[in-house]
Amino acid sequence: MQHQITAATDELLEGLEIYRCYKRSKFLSLKHSSYFHVYEELLAKYRGRDITFVEIGVLNGGSLFMWRDYFGPSARVIGIDVNPDAKRWEEFGFEIFLGSQSDERFWDELFSLVGDVDIVLDDGGHINEQQIVTTEKCIPHIKEGGMLIVEDTHTSYIANFGNPSRYSFISYCKALMDSINSRFPAVRISDNPLNQMVSSIHIYESIVCFRIDRARCFVSSPTSNSGISSNSADFRDRGSLLHEGIAVLKRKLPFLQTVGIIRLIGSKLASAMYSMRSKIQSRKLRRYFH
Repeated sequence: MQHQITAATDELLEGLEIYRCYKRSKFLSLKHSSYFHVYEELLAKYRGRDITFVEIGVLNGGSLFMWRDYFGPSARVIGIDVNPDAKRWEEFGFEIFLGSQSDERFWDELFSLVGDVDIVLDDGGHINEQQIVTTEKCIPHIKEGGMLIVEDTHTSYIANFGNPSRYSFISYCKALMDSINSRFPAVRISDNPLNQMVSSIHIYESIVCFRIDRARCFVSSPTSNSGISSNSADFRDRGSLLHEGIAVLKRKLPFLQTVGIIRLIGSKLASAMYSMRSKIQSRKLRRYFH
């Protein structure tokens, strides 16, 4: 059975141009098999275009040739590594920069030299600090419509990488998702400045992709098509303890709706009922959080 699954996976991969480029590269490159479909989904639209692509972690050189083969001769392919041996790939026309991805000054110097880029792919050291600093420093220098792709994010769950931790890269991504949702006026959870650059975050197995589209990072507001309303009642709480409790209050104490101070008391009672509902729902929902 395992042989059949492996054969089927190989057949699926062979149908992907990025995988064929990977296999054609004569220098060593190590990639997980689940990555190639993600690459194809995210990067196919950039093929044949005049783009600047940056890969972090290129020592053996194989991936550099894969990307140049895939994107075509118009692409500017830049490699970053901490090992000076990576400079050997400059003779093949690649731009290679040496530095640590957890060093903020390195990123400042790099972008002052190369300018803004279209895509950054992080296949570096995979520890929390490296991935988080890379995200913070690269996103402001990614062009509109570009993206940051961080690989091997399963390290956020592995002890050898200091995880699980509230400061893991995946925990950071969750916090950035909170910040993106904080663009909505009623939500005030987090205010990471990247929420004005990252339009969406896409989660794959072991890969996180940040899409950069500043024009879409606006404050949302209600709209209406001005159509005819059926004036239907809101049934979201119908039959619930909250709904029935408020109905009883309105029937028994109608003046709660008209007298200011009493209406405030009614509001407090309603708030207490909302809190009670939240606790009841939390107990029910706990089974979905494995």
